[in-house]
Amino acid sequence: MTAADSPGLLAGSMLTLADVSKSYGTRELFRDVSLFIARTDRLGLVGPNGAGKSTLFSLILGEEKPDTGTIEWERGADFGFLPQESAPAGDESILHIATSGKKLEPDEDDWDIDYTLEPRARKILAGLGFKEGDADKPAKSFSGGWVMRAHLARLLVAEPALLLLDEPTNHLDLEALLWFQDYLTRYPGGLVVISHDRAFLNALCTGMLELRAGTLHYYHGNYDNFMQEKEARKAQQAAAFKNQQREIAHLQRFVDRFGAKASMASRAKSKEKQIERLQEVAVEEPTEELKRINFKFPQPPRSGLKVVELEHVQQAYGEHVVYRDLNFTAERGQKIVLVGPNGAGKSTLLKILAGVVPIQGGTQELGSNVFTGYFAQNRLDNLNPDLTVFENVMELRTAENQLTEQQARAILGAFLFRKDDVHKPVGVLSGGEKSRLALARLLVKPPNLLLMDEPTTHLDIPSIDALTAALKNYEGTLIFISHDVHFIRTLDAQVLHVHSGRLTPYAGNYDYYLEKSRATDARAALTAGFTDARPVQAAAAPVTAPPKAAAPAAKKPSANELRKFREHVGQLEKKVVELEAKQAEITAELEDPSTYADKGKFHHLNKELSVVVDEIAAATSAWEEAATKLAEMEAAS
Repeated sequence: MTAADSPGLLAGSMLTLADVSKSYGTRELFRDVSLFIARTDRLGLVGPNGAGKSTLFSLILGEEKPDTGTIEWERGADFGFLPQESAPAGDESILHIATSGKKLEPDEDDWDIDYTLEPRARKILAGLGFKEGDADKPAKSFSGGWVMRAHLARLLVAEPALLLLDEPTNHLDLEALLWFQDYLTRYPGGLVVISHDRAFLNALCTGMLELRAGTLHYYHGNYDNFMQEKEARKAQQAAAFKNQQREIAHLQRFVDRFGAKASMASRAKSKEKQIERLQEVAVEEPTEELKRINFKFPQPPRSGLKVVELEHVQQAYGEHVVYRDLNFTAERGQKIVLVGPNGAGKSTLLKILAGVVPIQGGTQELGSNVFTGYFAQNRLDNLNPDLTVFENVMELRTAENQLTEQQARAILGAFLFRKDDVHKPVGVLSGGEKSRLALARLLVKPPNLLLMDEPTTHLDIPSIDALTAALKNYEGTLIFISHDVHFIRTLDAQVLHVHSGRLTPYAGNYDYYLEKSRATDARAALTAGFTDARPVQAAAAPVTAPPKAAAPAAKKPSANELRKFREHVGQLEKKVVELEAKQAEITAELEDPSTYADKGKFHHLNKELSVVVDEIAAATSAWEEAATKLAEMEAAS
């Protein structure tokens, strides 16, 4: 990568890498890397696993030294770094972690204290999903993922000149991710982020860095722009390589034909020198990146038409009722994505279908010849932590599948576990490796009912593409949860909206769901709620009702009652009209390109539209109910 290609030249460089190289033994990670980062740059860093992305961060942080080259910071520039994993938490509170990047108490003779620090930290913690009161609890009482959120809050509170983030979205649910994404659009400093989240990179990045084959390549724009430009460069390189090889072959034919003739010897020698000059500046043939998972799901045994059925299912956690009288049926070959607000019960529904959670009422019935596979959000739920990678596959050997060691190694090789990697204990695996191992286990005994909770989390983008391709050709029934809109759209899945204990099926794909729900943000719509059909919480035990007496004859309404009720219906109708006008007004603003210049305004309008959509649904329901009653009154008069 040359200086002319890199970002930040016009704005002035906050961080400069000049001709940096790094090797481990005989393995060269990268060579002669030059990079200029300005305070306004928003850069995504991508590349195959093992390309050296995290090592590049370590060099920037000063944790490692380059073999050659220099790394220089602008005077006064500071940085904040979020690793993939954090150190174990101790007795400190969540708030203490969030404010530890800034001074909370004055030093002696130092009264330059920001007294907005604590309220700001609490606000950021709330945005990242912490509930009221969580900030004062000890960090060790939270899971590792929540401690990572606290460290992320620490960086946002400190506001360093440059944020270096290594997979920051892995531990965030979608609502926290969208808040974080919006916050970063207004962040005053620079950003370099390693991420496998395509939508996140598209929303934030103004430039992309790709580490590949020891070289750092810079691309203008977001991830989609990068992919388009990368394909264009690859095509240009292929064409240049082909033309150069054609020219070399043409010159070589002349040398071979006339090199031995005295009369043509000087010209043949000239052609040989031409070949040498061309070979010195030879264009390399474009190659595919290595270390890409490549697999297909073996087609499972065919099941009956009805795959799984839930009838009158009840499920609660303590006094919190998740489902009451839930009914659901899935049929052979369907691909269904569950969407809806966090806490609505999507993961619970998957666990019920998988038989992981015993239901408290109703029935769950699998269809004929159905074999279930469950891919849990916590990958360790799918793995045996006491075994190695290889042993986790071999423990699935049965008399029916007769799995051999060679077959197990072949399956693991397809998921990038090669040579000594297969003997790694599960406890030392990264999040991506655990995801790949959990997928590999599914291939040993392929299910015909596949239930997947956030299957793309921790996978790099090429791996997500490989998983998508495998699932597109999968002939079984797939029910899954994902916040990857690209993944959902590529699978062309039907949408089942989960909210307040109710399931609302949409007879179409994700774009059909967006159209019918009138959502304007494709990603935010994954956690949107469009109804208020909340199940009754902590309901009393049912009692047997006495036999009903015959209903009295309907009373004939008076003229005055009819007039008042007509006015009431008119007011309800007017409210619906006003709300629909408000919806049209907000939609018009969102369709105005100038709105997107102010990210805060766009986010506010999006939230407001979601509220208005819910209000329209409620108002329309009230008006329809009242209009029906009015028709009955008029018929009785």
